[in-house]
Amino acid sequence: MEKDGLAYRELKPHIGAVLKAEKAALLRGSHARAIRALLEERAVLVFPQVHFTEAEQIAFTRTLGEYAADHADGNATAITIDPAAGVVAEYTKASFFWHFDGYFNEVPILGSLLCCEVPAPSGGDTEFCNTHAAYEALPEERKQALEGLRAVHALAGAQLSVEPEPSYATLQSWLGFRHSTLPLVWKHRSGRKSLVIGNTTVGIVGMDPLEGLELMIWLRDWATQERFAYRHSWSVGDAVLWDNTGTLHRVTRYDPLCGRSMRRTKLAGEEPFA
Repeated sequence: MEKDGLAYRELKPHIGAVLKAEKAALLRGSHARAIRALLEERAVLVFPQVHFTEAEQIAFTRTLGEYAADHADGNATAITIDPAAGVVAEYTKASFFWHFDGYFNEVPILGSLLCCEVPAPSGGDTEFCNTHAAYEALPEERKQALEGLRAVHALAGAQLSVEPEPSYATLQSWLGFRHSTLPLVWKHRSGRKSLVIGNTTVGIVGMDPLEGLELMIWLRDWATQERFAYRHSWSVGDAVLWDNTGTLHRVTRYDPLCGRSMRRTKLAGEEPFA
């Protein structure tokens, strides 16, 4: 298939595409418009063994929108759960569970680009699901039931997945991070809608806690079923770009000491939750 001169292959009917382009053209931004359009349509874009250097990864990210650096030096972010990385690695363990990034920002990041330097010898795959497609396929009565519902998202929700019996002091440290109350259904400017769910969800406003828990788990299972999901097994040099506003993702378990090494860059958000 082709879009504006960019060749690609769909991975599954509801999610994913493998892009076929020369690195030089990607770095020039020659396909930037087509990539942006495909990102919205396909949710997850794979660039197999493109072998971006860190500088090239940042440069490519800039061709697609505003680069949102995590660090003052503008470098890409190393993604690791190696205990040697300290508290950041501990928080990163929550990535074993379905989530999206930037729940605490009024305008969440548009997308992330993850590049593989060293894959895990076992495990360490990244799974994605398309929350646009999942919403669109919901029964009409379920869509109506979700109208107007809002959920509270917090770091504590994610960390309780990793450490279900924290000390009070640990809980207090988690509660020091900003939390947000967000719609369960994001009504995008494009007219499309997506589910806003994931492991950061701690409750649904105005709903009995057990009923809210039941709904959150039902929606997670619905959104992450096989037809809406794609699992990427990493090779050295692979890059994967995903739409953070219309997907969830998680990593499959791997040995924290195995040397898995990934680099992430992000595209700044362009649209607030609504």
